Amino acid sequence: MPRMTGNRYFAEAMHAYGLTHVFFVPTIMLPAMAEMEDMGIRRVVTHGEKAAAYMADAYARASRRPGICLSQTIGSANLAAGLRDAYMACSPVLALTGGVDAASRYKHVYQEIEDFPMWEQVTKANFHVDTLERFPDLLRQAFRAATSGAPGPVHLEMSGTHAQVLEREGELTPLWEERFMRVPAFRPEPEPDAVRAALSVLEQASRPVILVGGGVVWSGAEAELLKLAELLQIPVVTSLNAKAVLPDDHPLNVGVPGTYSRWCANRALSEADLVFFVGSHAGGQVTTNWQVPRPGVAAIQLDIDPEELGRNYPLKAALLGDAKVTLQKLIAAAGSPRSRGEWLGRAQSLVREYREESDGARGSDAVPIRPERICKEISDWLPDGGVVLSDTGHSGMWTGQMIRLTKPGQRFLRCAGSLGWGFPATLGAKCALPDRPVIGFCGDGGFYYHLAELETAARFDINAIMLVNNNYALNQEKHLFDEAYKGQQRGRAKEMWHFSPQVSFAKVAEAMGCVGIRVERPEDIRPALDKALASNSPAVVEVISDVDAMSKRAWRPA
Repeated sequence: MPRMTGNRYFAEAMHAYGLTHVFFVPTIMLPAMAEMEDMGIRRVVTHGEKAAAYMADAYARASRRPGICLSQTIGSANLAAGLRDAYMACSPVLALTGGVDAASRYKHVYQEIEDFPMWEQVTKANFHVDTLERFPDLLRQAFRAATSGAPGPVHLEMSGTHAQVLEREGELTPLWEERFMRVPAFRPEPEPDAVRAALSVLEQASRPVILVGGGVVWSGAEAELLKLAELLQIPVVTSLNAKAVLPDDHPLNVGVPGTYSRWCANRALSEADLVFFVGSHAGGQVTTNWQVPRPGVAAIQLDIDPEELGRNYPLKAALLGDAKVTLQKLIAAAGSPRSRGEWLGRAQSLVREYREESDGARGSDAVPIRPERICKEISDWLPDGGVVLSDTGHSGMWTGQMIRLTKPGQRFLRCAGSLGWGFPATLGAKCALPDRPVIGFCGDGGFYYHLAELETAARFDINAIMLVNNNYALNQEKHLFDEAYKGQQRGRAKEMWHFSPQVSFAKVAEAMGCVGIRVERPEDIRPALDKALASNSPAVVEVISDVDAMSKRAWRPA
């Protein structure tokens, strides 16, 4: 059995598991970082722990491999806060932190509190590593937990402020489990009776809709989903996590439903007599807080996690299994589809009506620029294989509604809830996909959160494009301030949601070593994106937009 330090073991593990980047804030496991010097692993030092967590999250989602982030004890709470998004997005991130040493516990060590309990709420598994001998098996268990079933984050708290427990030497056997290097680790099959029951319910429905969630993406089941929908002639709506599962111009694609939705998708869901949830939690965002589809609608659900089956909608049939394998079983067992021409015509008419309505704003030549026009320019410009990442709030609404992905291999990654995720996540995704065009979309409010990571992008040559929809405001909050002020804002109200127009993100980007491009007219957006991509450098495209432009609220039944 070879003798090595825990730090050497960790470095060898990262290399063996095929990871190309780790994201961290010093000081944590620096001997391990030194050991990685000749292994081809980039050690990305960020300016904040949350940014490191967001980068690891997007790296994991883009690569479908675990992402790694680390911090010393004092940064543990910050790193845990950043794992909230990964947890909500079912993203397989491994977070490693320093922790309280048994010899100093309860003695008021500088910078230390008991951080371990806070990790329980943002992880699938939370482990203490108190001795060197337990590190190998707990690290392997972390990879197992992160990639098995519904993926998710795992935390390892190692003894010592900066994981000094790993500086010791011991007899540590290198053992790497290939199965747990990617998601999914396993592909459990559904029970045959459950497949037959689900098909029976589907065949009886007159107006079924398939609602697709992120589980289809993690399973790599896009082709199977499309084949089943075409075989049974069922319209499809997609959560933001699954926005790129079907091309936007496919005749069965009705769009994104829920609170960040195209109204045509909500309308179709509201008229359905059966909803088939595939790899979706059927949570509040995708169901408009469980109003669309209506409560009591007939439902089928396919999920890899048995606890999710029927959680939010009672089911006529339940399918426990991996999405790809289960859809294959449904395809193999499906009979001749019933005619649904009238229902398909209805769904397609809703889509046409929505597009006719939205195309006016998407083609607007107004100055300041309409966000819908920005989304149209991204849609037209994004090459084959291009990847779009979106922040939350208005960014999620604009991109979910207005960006149309129609070219082969395009992908869409969305923030699961925390404003500010967009920029660090775009950098993390580009680290995972260095040869593909990667563009992020955020507002100025979200960009301010992690502005310092411009320097990180320049230092590590992370050549992503960040488009900032800059209206000098948190304008999504305007109606809330209007309500708070009883309809008439007065005094210094606007300083709570307006920002200084003197700040130029393009100039800030240039000062921090990136390309900065400012756009004030809609016809200049496309040339700016071309210039940013051709620069082969990290680039910020700052688009000055209309502060009064408000995304439409979700359609709900009267």
